[in-house]
Amino acid sequence: MEPKIEEKLLLKNIKPTPMRQLVYRMLTQEETALSLSELESKFDKVDKATLYRTLKTFEAHQLIHSIDDGSGSIRYALCDEDCTCRPEQLHLHFVCKICQKTYCLKEKPIPQPDLLDGFTYESANFIVKGVCPSCQK
Repeated sequence: MEPKIEEKLLLKNIKPTPMRQLVYRMLTQEETALSLSELESKFDKVDKATLYRTLKTFEAHQLIHSIDDGSGSIRYALCDEDCTCRPEQLHLHFVCKICQKTYCLKEKPIPQPDLLDGFTYESANFIVKGVCPSCQK
C-alpha cells in the first residue's frame, strides 16, 4: 500500500490495515460524499460489516464526517487534515437534485446559531439542494 495513506491513518491513531487503506484511497478519489452502498459497489468483494466498521472508525478518529442529506442513506466524506469536527468547522453540503451527488462545500461554514439560554450547540446539518455545475452543462 501507499506509505502516504499509511502515514495519514497512523497520524489519526488508526491501525492501517489493508482494508482501511483501500477505503481511504477510494474516498480520496471521490469528489463527492459516498454512502455505504455506493462505497460497497466500488469493491469486487467486501464484507459490508467490515466496511461499516471501517467508516465508523474513520469517523470516530475525525478522518471522515457523516452527512445526512435527506436521501435516507448517510454519506461519508474526508475531513480536512486539521479537522477536529468542532462546530465552528462544520460546513454546508450541496445535494444535486439531478445526479443525486452530495458535495462538501468546505469553504462555506455553517453560521453559528443564536440559541436560547441553556442550549448548547454541538453540531448542525445544513443541506442546500439544487443543480451542480456538471448537471447544468
